[in-house]
Amino acid sequence: MTATAGRRLPAFDIATFFRRNSRRIIAPVVALFIALVIWQIFSSVTQSLPGPIQVIQETWDPWIICPFFVGDESFGLNGLQGGDVGLGWQTIASLIRVAIGYSLASIIGIIVGVIIGISPLLYQAVDPMFQVLRTVPPLAWLPIALAIFKDSGPAGIFIIFVTAIWPIIYNTAVGVQQMPQDYKNVAKVLRLSGKEYFFSILLPSIVPYMFTGLKLGIGLAWLAIVAAEMLRGDTGIGFYIWNAYNSGALSEVILALVYIGLVGFMLDKLVGFAATLVSSDK
Repeated sequence: MTATAGRRLPAFDIATFFRRNSRRIIAPVVALFIALVIWQIFSSVTQSLPGPIQVIQETWDPWIICPFFVGDESFGLNGLQGGDVGLGWQTIASLIRVAIGYSLASIIGIIVGVIIGISPLLYQAVDPMFQVLRTVPPLAWLPIALAIFKDSGPAGIFIIFVTAIWPIIYNTAVGVQQMPQDYKNVAKVLRLSGKEYFFSILLPSIVPYMFTGLKLGIGLAWLAIVAAEMLRGDTGIGFYIWNAYNSGALSEVILALVYIGLVGFMLDKLVGFAATLVSSDK
């Protein structure tokens, strides 16, 4: 027997972990419990909305325990054929649209933001127009999108794109403008090529600003697709909410709201994690 064979790996001490992180664990749990109690009391007094107990009872089977069930209607990655499928599939349908629209907005937004940021004159010329367009609510673009694409699927992707692109452009352009003059002087001294200047000087310096825009963009994209699906579409979690409301199933509506919040939270954390990885590689 070797010397290391007899050694015991340090065990994960659950008690120590909870003692060190008790406040971070207990505080959110207590806050959630209080919120649920207030919600239950409110629903009992007003009788207008189902309480948390009723929501769980009415959505437990199959909506909670089987989020990826498929009913009588068929499902495909290119779209659902009806509402008789679990919330997991409906969420995936929305995420596919968000992924397409947000990816296009990210690529084009970063490129346009860099171009605008490099030229002060161009920034001054287009900034008022961008400030006006970014304040337009997502659903206001829906008639334009339907007039252009004649279909709710591409129209939803367009709404995501046009909603998410403005914070990406703006924050990227600001990042370029805020780049220290010393960085530009170093590039001139080293006589860097355009490609070397972009990847070695410009891009690393604008990463914090760029990912601020990307985080804002993903939140707006998720909000936009849910709202667009509620008014127009036959798939997605927004469509599910509107369909459940028309059927009088408020418990299903509330469950879908929980899904929306959790997915939005995870998308925000995912972009933040990507920002951490990019920053650590600089």
